[in-house]
Amino acid sequence: MENNKSSVTALITAYGRAYHSINESPKIFDDFLAKELIEEEYESISYNLAAGVNFFAPEKAELCKDSESALRAVIQNQIAPISLSRSSYAENMLKLAIKYGVKQYVILGAGFDTFAFRNEELLNKINVFELDHPVTQELKLKRIQKAGWEIPKNLHFIPVDFSKDNFIEKIKKSSFDTNKLSFYSWLGVTYYLSREEILNTLRSIGSISQKGSSIIFDYADEEIFDDKKTTRRVKNMIFAAMQNNEPMKSCFSCKELVSDLEKAGFLLYEHLSPMEIEEKYFKGRKDDYHAFENINFALAVKE
Repeated sequence: MENNKSSVTALITAYGRAYHSINESPKIFDDFLAKELIEEEYESISYNLAAGVNFFAPEKAELCKDSESALRAVIQNQIAPISLSRSSYAENMLKLAIKYGVKQYVILGAGFDTFAFRNEELLNKINVFELDHPVTQELKLKRIQKAGWEIPKNLHFIPVDFSKDNFIEKIKKSSFDTNKLSFYSWLGVTYYLSREEILNTLRSIGSISQKGSSIIFDYADEEIFDDKKTTRRVKNMIFAAMQNNEPMKSCFSCKELVSDLEKAGFLLYEHLSPMEIEEKYFKGRKDDYHAFENINFALAVKE
């Protein structure tokens, strides 16, 4: 992302969660607070996405009779499937981990995440640490203040420019306790890093984590950049990221993932392929929501 402005990806991701919460049922993931953080951009994003239906969902464009149906097609086919399903997976796994003793939740690249404000009862059991680029985090804090939300005492904001700063040193200077079990959420980030950067990040996380700590993340498989083995909407995602100056860089096979995790001191505990994500989060729906091709979820545990 550019140094002087908030991440466009973070705004669009929050928009998809907000739209789904307000307009659709059954819920894949209900972020009922997201709209309050992006109130200023909500209408303009709605307009721009609806206007892009011919690019994002051309096969649906002719069926769209108005801007609302065009927007719905773009949201369901392109914008929201990944973020809704991965957020649901991450928070469900976190809640399970808390039952087994996790005391700290670290959100890497938090964007406009609202977990700490939607789960006040869990804040009595864990400390939450949000790490993100200083510009994005500053905007989020201003929006929190504008919304009149009270920041829980167990919620900690750590500004980090991941391209320049040593985020481990930043964490160590906070109230983070390396002796406690931790759960790390690393969603929507690995795509924009090189494989070496991903491995280094995992090693860094492992260096401050107790045995049994876990990390959850999404990643692109080895076929995502092969035009013959992917789909139009995946190509759209790659193109849109490049246009927003946040180009996608990495992809790897599950076998490579297992190897890299082991090098970093982690074991792959659970892996969800697109087919498994479809079964878990989208089966039986009557709308256009489906799991994204080439996108996988992984949960790894520190050895």
